[in-house]
Amino acid sequence: MIVVAKGESLADLVLANARVVNTLNGEIEVGNVAICEGRVAGVGDYQQAKEVLDLSGQYLAPGLINGHTHLESSMLDVGQYARAVVPYGTSALVTDLHEIANVCGLQGIKYVLDCARRLPFDLFLMAPSCVPATHLETSGASLGPEDIRRILRLKECIGLGEMMNYPGVLFGDAAMLSKIESARGRVVDGHAPGVTGKELSAYIAAGMRSDHESVSLDEATEKLRRGMYVMIREGSTEKNLDALLPLVNDKTYKRCLFVVDDRSCVDLLRDGDIDAVVRKAIKRGLDPVRAIQMATINTADYFRLDGLGAIAPGYYANLIVLDDLANFKVNMIFYRGRMVAREGKPMFPLYKSGGSRLTSTFNIKPFTIEELRLRASEESGPVIEVIPGQIITRKRYENVGAMDGFIMPDTSRDILKVVVVERHRASGNIGQGLVTGFGLKKGALASSVAHDSHNIVVVGTSDEDIFAAIKEVERLQGGLVVATDGKVLDSLGMPIAGLLSDEPLETVVASLERLEQVARDLGTTLPSPFAALSFLALPVIPELRLTDLGLVDVNEFKLLE
Repeated sequence: MIVVAKGESLADLVLANARVVNTLNGEIEVGNVAICEGRVAGVGDYQQAKEVLDLSGQYLAPGLINGHTHLESSMLDVGQYARAVVPYGTSALVTDLHEIANVCGLQGIKYVLDCARRLPFDLFLMAPSCVPATHLETSGASLGPEDIRRILRLKECIGLGEMMNYPGVLFGDAAMLSKIESARGRVVDGHAPGVTGKELSAYIAAGMRSDHESVSLDEATEKLRRGMYVMIREGSTEKNLDALLPLVNDKTYKRCLFVVDDRSCVDLLRDGDIDAVVRKAIKRGLDPVRAIQMATINTADYFRLDGLGAIAPGYYANLIVLDDLANFKVNMIFYRGRMVAREGKPMFPLYKSGGSRLTSTFNIKPFTIEELRLRASEESGPVIEVIPGQIITRKRYENVGAMDGFIMPDTSRDILKVVVVERHRASGNIGQGLVTGFGLKKGALASSVAHDSHNIVVVGTSDEDIFAAIKEVERLQGGLVVATDGKVLDSLGMPIAGLLSDEPLETVVASLERLEQVARDLGTTLPSPFAALSFLALPVIPELRLTDLGLVDVNEFKLLE
């Protein structure tokens, strides 16, 4: 490295005539980049190399880093996920894998890590702090303080993942505090939707250093002011970029970074990954170099990822090539100095995943359709209101119609039934409630993707359709289902932990797009109905949720009677 950097020996590769985006000082400089053994040896007047690639004035930027994502939300097996994101410029991602861990525990985490080691991106693990997220649901696995200490010893693990159980932290829960203490000296991600004032100060004082849940400028401003890094999230369902971008200025930008959190396979294929967030921010008026900094060096600095996020001597040669910064269309991708994708096409082999070891994860106690009936106790009842473009919900009270003492969905007012069936431990738990915002006129939608414990969640207009959809998910050992008139209309199987498909990227995308069209034909008004469905059972995001144990008032952090 030293002799190549001094110009005394041949570089492995020289990328010549590049406009280099310098994320360290915000400048763009013209020069050649010499690469040796997977790292940048130098930037400047380098000529001699085993291979020279003339970029003819194209821009050269560091590979993008997705600072907070759940790859399981893509519904793709790990190799297919790499096929989806690497050609768009993602060379590193930070994830806690708590989705698959809630189903399969440490075995699920190791499965993903084993797959990722053979792929041209860096996967950095944050130990999943909340498996399960709360005591208000039933998960397939539980990771206690000792399990977290074991995970923190894995070579890929760089810190503690999002501490979603913020009420537990504020109440001084011993297990939560023990997990935080075990990660002392490392990065600890926060998760504090709507937390403000003294409670926010208490949460941060316990050790949390970032947050990705801000939905308003005031909320993000307070969190940044109190010491948090603000992750500006723009996913498939959670869209916060427009609201939070005004936070970014000359004084604050180094404490801000872009993330996607959850992004569907459709969006990955059609629009991209973290590059889509950068592109959108540039279109909204953010300086292109600053946008790149927020997806590279800022992320690397926060997570202490030495050697990533910049093009400078000693940094890894994870690089992207673009014709222009305004459109931000990535043409070439290098990983450790080797071209791994070009013009949207991967240039790396895909290995057989071995995902069969995570199949057969359903253990449902048999039940009858009569057990899905929701008894009416009062004239009015709580209803979950879905907020388009967000994962937060509102708690409403509506008059509900009843027949023979049982509540009936009312499609004329868009009040539908929602059911969560426990699928890990054959407990027989069935949570029931009402939801508005889906717009279905007939039929039912079901999913085994139900953050974070991933029981079966269904929304529908009749018990017959709900029952048919549940049974098909069980038969598939995981997946998405649309049913009507008591019959299955369409489905997408996801047999790996009930979360991931074993089919190619394009096949999964085509199936999901077809399912969403069928759902629209049944009346849904949501652009991504299955994504919205998957968050109805997440009891750490305000205000009202449904788990297998019943309706959860998240603000009060308790089950409703």
